[in-house]
Amino acid sequence: MEMQDSQIIAAPRDAVFEAILTPEMLKACISGAQDVTGSPDEGFEAVVVQKVGPVKAKFRGAVTVVDVVPGRSLRLIGEGKGGAAGFAKGTATITLADHPDGCELVYVVEAKIGGKIAQLGSRIIDGFAKKMANQFFESFKGEMEGVELS
Repeated sequence: MEMQDSQIIAAPRDAVFEAILTPEMLKACISGAQDVTGSPDEGFEAVVVQKVGPVKAKFRGAVTVVDVVPGRSLRLIGEGKGGAAGFAKGTATITLADHPDGCELVYVVEAKIGGKIAQLGSRIIDGFAKKMANQFFESFKGEMEGVELS
């Protein structure tokens, strides 16, 4: 499954680029994140609890940062394992550009899942993946702009 969208963030492009590579920002923006540690050079490790349909699982995963063009673009490659619930793999390609209102962040996300979660059906999974991606980037925008999200 692939999805793409964009956000206009009222912040300088370089600040947006730097922020998306901090574990604190990732933890603040990933729904269900209990812990995020690491660095762009070494990669990040995360513990995330999510409920997909009737299946709730704790995923332990790793995110690697590749194809970095400082201040312009990067690609995040992640993989998480949720025990008997299954696994999730994905990539997010993020491109930043100057915009009159700050910075335009364009993302393309590809996700794959397997195991018990995959048995829920593509409609539920696709909806969940889109919701997660949208929540992450909405939260990121809110964090960058200092906006309280409900």
